[in-house]
Amino acid sequence: MKVAIVGAGKLGLKVAYALLGGDHSITLIDKNEDTLQKISSQMDVMTIAANGKDVKVLKSIHISTFDYLLAATDRDEKNIVIASFAKKLGCSKVIARVRDPEHVNQYDFIRDTMDIDYLVNPDMSVTQEIYKYIVEKYTLSNGIFATGKAAILEFRAFRLPGLEGNMIKDARKLLPHMIVGALSRNGKITIPHGDTVIEHNDAVYIMGEKTAIMELDTKVHEKGKYTDLQKVMIIGGGKTGFFLSQRLAESGLSVKVIERNKERCYYIAEHLENVMVLHGDGTDISLLEEENLDEMEAFVTCTGFDEDNLLLALMAKRRGINDVIAKVSRGIYTDLVSNMGVDMALNPLDISVGNIMRLIQGSKKIISSQLINGQAEIIEIVVTEQMRHIVNKAIKSLKLPNDVLIGPIHRGSDLIIPDGDFVLRADDRVLMISMLTEVPALERMMRTGGKIDFLR
Repeated sequence: MKVAIVGAGKLGLKVAYALLGGDHSITLIDKNEDTLQKISSQMDVMTIAANGKDVKVLKSIHISTFDYLLAATDRDEKNIVIASFAKKLGCSKVIARVRDPEHVNQYDFIRDTMDIDYLVNPDMSVTQEIYKYIVEKYTLSNGIFATGKAAILEFRAFRLPGLEGNMIKDARKLLPHMIVGALSRNGKITIPHGDTVIEHNDAVYIMGEKTAIMELDTKVHEKGKYTDLQKVMIIGGGKTGFFLSQRLAESGLSVKVIERNKERCYYIAEHLENVMVLHGDGTDISLLEEENLDEMEAFVTCTGFDEDNLLLALMAKRRGINDVIAKVSRGIYTDLVSNMGVDMALNPLDISVGNIMRLIQGSKKIISSQLINGQAEIIEIVVTEQMRHIVNKAIKSLKLPNDVLIGPIHRGSDLIIPDGDFVLRADDRVLMISMLTEVPALERMMRTGGKIDFLR
């Protein structure tokens, strides 16, 4: 597959890195020659120092022969134009990153008018994950995710008598023909090991045969939305703060935004209804106390500074606020925030890369894929003879990334819950759970021996 990426920023580079090692020909276009020189010494990609908006440049790389183009420069308008030009010149599919709130209500018009296949908005993606967590209280849209004969159910451990306090390896006695695929503890998703102990309030992801999962659901189901959330405080009125405030206010919640930039405060107040906007420093604890911090039921930090987000989230959690979420841009901080007890730490870049990878990898055959909690992904793959590193090999001998678990497997008309001795065969459909940060490594590992179809 031929993929062109215009813009060698964080998003463009991470997508390029995720695509490495497979049957992809990657062309990276950027105006900064020094940046491209560093990239070419580290990655096996073709680099072109040029303006991706120049039609001559697109024609010179024969864009009409490309399967995908991703426009990920630092300007929305430029991305829209580049993607549109590439599509007009014959590129099969084009993706543009668009972040400006002014464009959100015009997405359909932009797509149709400019002939763009997909628009990716990192801040909107993060907003969706935060909204699902603090309002819907489900990390799967309705608690159950199904594909073929397999299904995945999410519920709190205490809702199934006898489950809490057990090690994962002992849970099968209580859940025959099923497997614990992941746990969410204090908002942090983990892929558990056999000795991991299930705790009272853990959100448990159980994988198994659909009929058994549906039966289990009748025992543990929590109907609809079960949150009494009313008051939310958001620190930071940037793009994420804007989108989240809008979404929460539309749901009838009382939303209070604290932003230090006065002009930005005016912008938010002008464009959003039923949102209280306060001009001030969100790191000023006395200000937060004056604004009834302790009465808040949810607290979201989405300033442009990871350190501020981390410290404020930790402070809010220690003051007893029920749901505390931090937007964190550096991967090293994501685990740190969660380990400190904050309910959820989300990285917009990881979510965006995951979305783009699903668009690209799911282009041929589409079955199933689902983000859970903005941190992990359920992926279904089909094993082929060309995957010599996994085909005809036992699961225990596979060198999978640490945070990846193989779940139910469709073989013909049968559904199998495998153990370590199970040998994968060609045409097996394998359901997997992977941390979002491990998806690129999983993709590269599986492609080493040939081609893999990621199915969503």
